[in-house]
Parts: sequence; C-alpha cells; structure tokens
Amino acid sequence: MELDRTSVRRRRKGRLRRTALIAGASAMLLAAGTAPAPGASGADAADARVTVAASHRVAALIARMSLDEKLSFVHGSTDPRALGQAGYIPGVPRLGIPELRLTDGPAGVRVNAHATAMPAPVALASSFDDRLARTYGQVIGRDGRALGQDVLLSPMTNIIRVPYAGRNFETFSEDPLLSSRMVSGEIGGVQSQGLIATVKHYAENNQEDNRMGVNVGVDEQTLRQIELPAFEAAVKAGAGAVMCSYNSVNGRHGCGSEELLDSILKEQWGFKGWVMSDWGAAHATTDIVNGLDQEMPSGVFLGDELKTAIKNGTIPVSELNDAVARILGQMRKFGLLAGAAGRRPARDPKGGARIAQKVAEAGSVLLKNTGKALPLTGADTSIGLIGPTAKTPKVTGGGSSYVVPDSASSPLATITQRAGRKATVRYAAGGDNTGAPIPATVLSPALPVGPDGTIPVTPDASFDYSGTLTVPAAGDYSFVYDLPAAYGMLKIDGRSVITGFLGSSSATVHLAAGTHSVAAGALAIQGAPTKIRLNWVTPQAARTAREQAVALARQVKTPVVFAYDDGTEGFDRKSLSLPADQNGLISAVADANPNTIVVLNTGSSITMPWLSKVKAVLDTYYPGENGAEATARLLYGDVNPSGRTTQTFPASESATPVAGDPLRYPGVNDQENYSEGVYVGYRWYDKEKAAPLFPFGYGLSYTSFAYRDLAVRQGHGGVSVSFTLKNTGTRDGDEVAQVYVGASPRTNAPQAVRSLGGYRKVHLRAGESRTVRIRVDARQLKYWSTSAHAWVLGTGHREVWVGSSARTLPLHGGVDVTR
Repeated sequence: MELDRTSVRRRRKGRLRRTALIAGASAMLLAAGTAPAPGASGADAADARVTVAASHRVAALIARMSLDEKLSFVHGSTDPRALGQAGYIPGVPRLGIPELRLTDGPAGVRVNAHATAMPAPVALASSFDDRLARTYGQVIGRDGRALGQDVLLSPMTNIIRVPYAGRNFETFSEDPLLSSRMVSGEIGGVQSQGLIATVKHYAENNQEDNRMGVNVGVDEQTLRQIELPAFEAAVKAGAGAVMCSYNSVNGRHGCGSEELLDSILKEQWGFKGWVMSDWGAAHATTDIVNGLDQEMPSGVFLGDELKTAIKNGTIPVSELNDAVARILGQMRKFGLLAGAAGRRPARDPKGGARIAQKVAEAGSVLLKNTGKALPLTGADTSIGLIGPTAKTPKVTGGGSSYVVPDSASSPLATITQRAGRKATVRYAAGGDNTGAPIPATVLSPALPVGPDGTIPVTPDASFDYSGTLTVPAAGDYSFVYDLPAAYGMLKIDGRSVITGFLGSSSATVHLAAGTHSVAAGALAIQGAPTKIRLNWVTPQAARTAREQAVALARQVKTPVVFAYDDGTEGFDRKSLSLPADQNGLISAVADANPNTIVVLNTGSSITMPWLSKVKAVLDTYYPGENGAEATARLLYGDVNPSGRTTQTFPASESATPVAGDPLRYPGVNDQENYSEGVYVGYRWYDKEKAAPLFPFGYGLSYTSFAYRDLAVRQGHGGVSVSFTLKNTGTRDGDEVAQVYVGASPRTNAPQAVRSLGGYRKVHLRAGESRTVRIRVDARQLKYWSTSAHAWVLGTGHREVWVGSSARTLPLHGGVDVTR
C-alpha cells in the first residue's frame, strides 16, 4: 500500500504552524515571570509539534514541563494505590495535572472491586439496536468513573474473521457496518459519562494464537473495506484513544506502522486523541516517530531509551511534545484538567443490573424452535435442568473482559421461581466445570493447597510447580484452572493444555494409565494477592455425572441442557465443539427425551452435531450478571426473543473461510495471509455457495413477520428503501429488517454477492403493519479502489434484497446508481 504523500506534506506544514502556539505560550509564561521547570528549555517548547488544535492551556502546560515530566505521560507506571486496574499515568501534581487510571472493560469495569457485569459485546451486537449500544456504554462509563477510573480500554471492534478466535465474544460482528454502528453507539455512551473510550486493537488482531508474532498479509481493499470501517466510525464518534495491536500488518508492527497510525488514523481520518500500545506491544523507541504516543504498561522503549534518544538528538523532542499534547488534549476535553477527576458519580448497581438484563434479553438468539417447544407454559410442570452452568451461572468470558459481578443468580433459581409452585424443577450437573482437588496420592509432590483447596499467589511470590501425575486408568481427564486475578499455564507431558488468565479455563486430555509429567505456574497480575485453584474431573466422575443427567431426562417432561464454553483472551479454541464432551451429554439427554431444549452460554459460533435431536436452541452468549433472569423470561415468553446472529455459524469445521489453509489461519512461520480478501463471513458463504448451519442476521421469534411492497430509489447520495412489514403472529415482537445491496457491474474490483447496506429493529404489535424506511448511505455503495487509493462509487444497476437474514430475503428489487 502506498502512503498518502499529500497527507504527509500537510502534516509537516501543520507541525510548523502549531510550533508557534507552544512557542507563544512559552513567551507569555516567561513574560509573566513563570520560568519553565528545570530541564525544560525554550528550544523544547519552540520545537514542539502539536498535530491537534491544542488549547493555549495545553500548550502552556507543555512549555512548563520538564523532560522527565513529559516522559511520564508516554509510558505507564505502577499505581501507588494498587486499585487493580490495567494501567496508570502519574500526572504532574505541581502543574495541577491529575493521575490517569486505565481499566479493562469490554463487558464491565475490571478492578479489584465489584462492578456491573454486562453481557458480552457480541450479545449487544446481536440486539441490532444502536440506541441500546449507547445505553450499554453509559452503564460502563458511569461504573468506571465511580470506581476511580479515567480511561476505558474498550470497545474492541476487530472483525470476526476466524470462528476459533478466543476473543470473538469481546467484539461485535463479521460485518463492518454492524460493527461500525455498535462501536459508535457504545463510545457515545461511555464518553457521555466522562470516561475516555479506547477503541482496539488497531488493526487486524483477528485471532489470539501467536498474536504477538504473526504478520498479517492483507491487501489494501480488504483492509479498508472489512477491518478499518469500524475503527474509522469510532474516530468519528470521538473516541479519545486508540490501542494499537500486537500483530504486524504487511511487515510492520501494529504499534510501529506509520501507515496505519500517522497516515490513515491521524491524517486521513483526523484523529485527535492518542495512540497507546497494547500491553507490551511496543517494539522500538522509534515507534513514537511512527505514530505511537504511549507505551503500556511500562517504559521499556519510551522511558529511559527515549530520553537518551532525545538528548543525543536521534529523536526530536517535537515527537514527545506531540504525544503529550494529544494526551493532555483529551484530558482537557473530558474536564480532567478542570477538576473532573475529583468529581465522580456514585455507582448505580440496580440501574446497571436492569440494563444488563435488558441487553441479555435483546441480544439472545433463538436458533431453533420445533413444534413450538418454546415458550414454556404452565403445562410444563416437570422440568429438568442439566449442566453445570444451570447452577453456577456463566456470567462473563475470561481475560481482560473478566468482571466480578455485584451479584449473579443461577438459572436454577430463576427458572424454579418462574415455574411456580405447581411445577417441579430438578437439577443434575451432567458434567463438572469446577472439578475436585487433585489428590496428593496421584501427584508427586502434592500441590501446595491450603485448607480451602486454593493456592495463594502474590505479586512477589508466583506459583511454580513441576512434578508427576499418576493416573490409575486410561481415559479423558478434564483439568480446571481457576485464575481470578492471575495468569496461569498447565502442561502435561510437555504439551500445553491450558493457558489463561482472569477467569476459569478448562481442557480435556486423554491420558494413558501410568505416570505423566506436569508443569504448572501462575502469576498475580492485578497488583494484589489472589488465590488460584487447579482441579480435575476424572473419567469416572464424568461418567457418573452423565448417567445421572440421562436418568433425570427420562423422568421429566422437559429437559433443559445448559452448555458453555470458555472463551478468553490469550488463546483460540482448538475446535468448534463444546468442551468437556458436552456434545455427547446433549446427545445422550436428547436420546433419552426428545423434548430436550438447549441453552447456550457460548461466546462464538459452534458446531452442533446434536441439532436434529433437540426441540429448541436458545443462544444467550455470556449473558452478564442478570443473565439468569433474562434466560427465565425468554424461556417462558415473558420476553419475545429478538436477537440475530452477528457471525455465520458453520455447518462443519471443514466449511469455514479459513478451513484447510494454514496460511489463512493460524499462519505458517509467523506469516498469515488473508487470501480470502473481502470475502469474510457471510460474504464467503455467498461466494462459495456454501450452506451454513445458521446464516448471518438469523434469529427466530415467538411470532412471525411478513414483508411486501418494496420500493427502492436513489437520492441524496445514497439509496432509500421502503417496504411494508407486518406482524402476522399472535404475540408482540421485534423484527430486525435487513437490507442487502448487490455488486456494481462497472468495476472489476472484488465485490461481495451482496453486503449489508442497512438495518432497523422494528417493534410491532400482533397483527400490526407498518411502512419501514431504511437508508443505505453512500459509503455502503462504494468500494475501495487500489488504483485511486480512495472510496469509489459503484455505479450501474445494483440489486437490492430485504429480509430477516443474509439468507432469508423475500423482497428483491434494484436501483440504477449514478454519480
């Protein structure tokens, strides 16, 4: 890809113009008798470049700062208060510049305290509700400010490209338009509360495996059309910060790419905030020259090494001044230079819980409902709940999205209450996602567990174990590593079994009878002591649990199986199957009772070999702290399901855009090629005419809808689509009406068969009809030209489809698009 040379020249001119602002501020300070601090020379101030329209206040502060004070802004430090957040900047008290605390928060604020645990962002996106995205952001924004934080390290908006990716639950979708609208809404909500939002991970951080080493080879059109639109939307929404990624893009590290950071982000998009590295993602002191403004969590490169480079003249101090000005500019914008840091709201746990439940209800997707198995009614008087997450709720994913909720009821409790006194609700675990302590008789040496079965870990004393495990019989052994505030790993016979942090991770390993080597370790990562737990589930325990579940299924009218996975930052799933042989459990229960219903607590698409055996499937993702309440209301029809899939569910692991080509995923020798081009997600399924298990935009309802009277016309730079939508059922409900636009006949550039051009969530009472209008804006009619290096309108006759998913499109028309 070529750099935008005009932008580079414009940037250089801008540096010269804005140097005068800092120089003038210095002159005013000197005239007033206020000399710069020791170490800050007049040349420093005069040479500063500020690429945003900094206020005189910011300019004056920079002019008074010493070199060390400036450097303290461009790398993280240790928080003396140890609140458990991810990052800390000390501020400059003598100049009235407060500290900055930076917290993880894709699904809620992650500190050493309780917070509102929201549903996973993918569940939010499944609501297809832009206004709800703003409300979601408002809850997190208020919580963050109330809990002493200033910067939120969220939202994540990388495109879902790889179905195995460990953080798919933490982002929005496989479609750039849906992701753009979700990220815009959430950022607006977060920042309305005074918390600075950070959009991440810029760019192409679409997998966790080898995320720190892989180089993504992606063509210009694919980068611009698929991955970057949501980041651009975040910038337009006013995001205060952007986090650059671990991976490399086209041979340049994400945090050292002048093209991504300076040319595209700051110049072409006009980004006025600052760029921070992902934790440990900086690679060189020269990254600051290429657009990086802040290295986190410490100053390996932008600390003493940058100070030396500035003093010996290899890096001009103007680069440092620009970075500091960007950070201070956002602090000024959010009132942090005017005392806002000391004015914080109180938490609203009850209000947050209400919104968390609303999002869980709106984002849950009814995938199957044969014979009106759902909703449950008063006739369902004998119910069996099966699965460990029916009793111990699955609230959040792992990694940096892990949140300690204010409270979380179990589905067993909420469904029992909703079923009423005339119903009998019974429970069988069917499996075990917590495990039992590994006996000292099979481990040598024994684990150093306390009376409560946990192992203490502190920031100064990590857990390191090396020994042997002797199992009496061959079979599948599951290991569960609970790491509430720690990073941990487990290896058996030299093979990595679990790598995880912040949450619970599990894995199943087939072991032969006899002795096996074991290595395990854990490190406290939130600046405070914690307790970890390493348990196991033996084959005999698993068999007993399954037998009990099958026996219960035979005894009740309606079995409801809760299935889960353990999506987390740091590693990808090894397959699209449910872990711990839950596929086998569901199949066995369904064989015992054909009335089986499945509730999924999963973060991304899965395969479902048991699908034909069960009556209904409800996907609630990781539903947050009020997920149990939402699940009960959805199962009983107190809420009509209205969520839609934001990613295609493949029919099999051999039928995905990355199947069979290790260069597409996970990469070979640190190189990965996005050779599918723009055909990501449903675009690939359409191009290959491959049948998915569930298409993009799909979801059922307890009512039905009909579409008619399509009208399409061009005007005001876009296309206007109108049609009549009718609720033809007997229940009120919400329909997500979707508009797809076909390819332009007047370009040879790769184009999707059809792509999402617009959508609208519409509430209709039973029997109600309404004219629905959806605008397809001009950007959705354009493609990125690799010759013009610009968006170009795709003219000519464009087909238009309208319907309820990417594969259910009852209305079909067209429009002639002209310039």
